[in-house]
Amino acid sequence: MTIELLSSFGITASAGAHLVHSPIDGGEIGRVAFDDAKSIETKIARSAQAFRIWRDVPAPRRGELVRLFGEELRANKAALGRLVTLEAGKILQEGLGEVQEMIDICDFAVGLSRQLYGLTIASERPGHRMMETWHPAGPVAIISAFNFPVAVWAWNAALALVCGDSVLWKPSEKTPLTALASQALFERAVKRFGDAPMHLSQIVLGAREAGDALAKDVRIAVVSATGSTRMGRELAPVVAARFGKSILELGGNNAMIVTPSAKLELALRAILFSAVGTAGQRCTSLRRLFVHDSIYGKLVPALKTAYGKLAIGDPAASGTLVGPLIDKQAFENMERALAAARSEGGVVSGGGRALTQQYPNAFYVHPAIVEMSEQTATVCHETFAPILYVMRYRDFADAMSRHNAVPQGLSSCIFTTDMQEAERFIAASGSDCGIANVNIGPSGAEIGGAFGGEKETGGGRESGSDSWKAYMRRQTATINYSDALPLAQGIEFDV
Repeated sequence: MTIELLSSFGITASAGAHLVHSPIDGGEIGRVAFDDAKSIETKIARSAQAFRIWRDVPAPRRGELVRLFGEELRANKAALGRLVTLEAGKILQEGLGEVQEMIDICDFAVGLSRQLYGLTIASERPGHRMMETWHPAGPVAIISAFNFPVAVWAWNAALALVCGDSVLWKPSEKTPLTALASQALFERAVKRFGDAPMHLSQIVLGAREAGDALAKDVRIAVVSATGSTRMGRELAPVVAARFGKSILELGGNNAMIVTPSAKLELALRAILFSAVGTAGQRCTSLRRLFVHDSIYGKLVPALKTAYGKLAIGDPAASGTLVGPLIDKQAFENMERALAAARSEGGVVSGGGRALTQQYPNAFYVHPAIVEMSEQTATVCHETFAPILYVMRYRDFADAMSRHNAVPQGLSSCIFTTDMQEAERFIAASGSDCGIANVNIGPSGAEIGGAFGGEKETGGGRESGSDSWKAYMRRQTATINYSDALPLAQGIEFDV
């Protein structure tokens, strides 16, 4: 299956020292060669050269290349979606959905290519005009994670390309095949486009050392990195030390508040998908649940019943909702978190390894519900696994306070039909997250909105709204069309 899929993109992955395994069964699905320091240096130099050409191409023309790439994605959605499932372990519908996100951001970027607006600013000096212009920033390095192996790259690359930047992509070493396939589709679009510079988009394969090389290089104007808070804490100072710009999409410890007026059938559906979808390996996965004391006895038992019916298994099979964790380390992290929660008084329902006889070399798990009397240190730490910590609350202000009392600030939500509660949740004194939803779960962000969060989530924004500005540099220009030279602040002197 792997050979057939890869050949549909015109690529092979049979040489190299780095083995790629499928989390579905633990089997080898490819081998790739990592870039060494010399190769990375060459690719950065080529990216800088491509940028110098691409920045002068009119933005609508740049948008045409992205449009063609979107067409290639549409034509190959099924194959790329299957490859995402095979390499990342996501259920097939999520794999297809991830490719659809790539298509959607291409559509968004094509329209954006004719809307890179600046401002005209009133000048205090007669016969002068001020304006704000946005120019391409330079080569953009994109460091992506395994859980969204292609969509996050596209969120960044589509915008960077229409903004006039070249792109260097370091995918997770756990998911290089989907990156190679996406690059192959992009190169098909480049061929159809006809006159794009060579090396406009390149892939850098490697582990941490490759990411470090990109972060340190002064020729790279923007580094967009998705991963753990630890990774961001180490990478950001390196980029900042050379005065580069970084876009950080880091940890999320997302919560939901379910109030007495909530429609429980909607809340139950949202909790289930948000907490166990992608086996809890989304940055927007639901990890903390605050349930009002008056409905706790109804909602939580219903949730446990629903958990008991979850279809766990081969993510490529129809009907599966929970596929495997990415690897053994992810399973061990989950086990440690559950043990810590028990030691802090938590009552665990579920958890543990599943399907060990069928898949002895893979790591399927039973999603866990952990009832906690308080928000402990373990609850405040994000574990990338299907663990849902459930806590009671009586007072809305207390729930809101505990909701915000974690280091991360990505996504959040409330289920309520009380207008005051909904408005309080999205007010300045409400959720401190970059995403705040009412009556929908924390996952499933749309392309049109800026995606990202606050605090230890990093503060970066990708995808929609005005996120494009992060891939450009701002310039304020003043034009004097008069015959005089009035000086600012009323200063006068004779020459």
